Amino acid sequence: MIKSLRTFVATLMTLVSALALLVLGPAGTASAGVLDVTCIPPSSNTATYNPPLTMTPQNGTLAVTAQYGPCVSLSNPALTSGSSAGTTPVSGRSCFDLLQSGTPAFTITWNTGQTSTVSANRISTIVGAALVVTSTGTVTSGLFAGSAVVQVVTSPAADVLLCTAGLGTVSSTYALMTLEITSL
Repeated sequence: MIKSLRTFVATLMTLVSALALLVLGPAGTASAGVLDVTCIPPSSNTATYNPPLTMTPQNGTLAVTAQYGPCVSLSNPALTSGSSAGTTPVSGRSCFDLLQSGTPAFTITWNTGQTSTVSANRISTIVGAALVVTSTGTVTSGLFAGSAVVQVVTSPAADVLLCTAGLGTVSSTYALMTLEITSL
């Protein structure tokens, strides 16, 4: 009963977060340049922690999978979707780390076979019942090299809040996402 209620609440919060993203749009635009590509929900990001995160720092692995699409690119009309995936070892990680800033780097493989490698700065905030992670940076190589990037990932914050209060763990997060890559 509690697990099904938790699943229902998580699903409800994901839908509310998606609606907020669609109505309000992403946190900001990459620049006043030309929009190279934009991807909107149901673009998604799943992060899985093994072992699940607790209040106590521990070593483990982080597996992240991102699905981008639908995407629109005026400069490359054949580009309609993309994906990114990776698993990395993590040390001393706790649920409090989900609220910290960071410097992610990731490579998007587009449906055209081309790639874009991104280096960014990440800021995490709790907004109402949502965990909003905004990454801003640059495409360092590949398609759209030199362009600015803004990626906004929005997920329910219930598990994170419970974990930071010592009342649960975070085994994974599922988030809806927007991505904008803009020529400078």
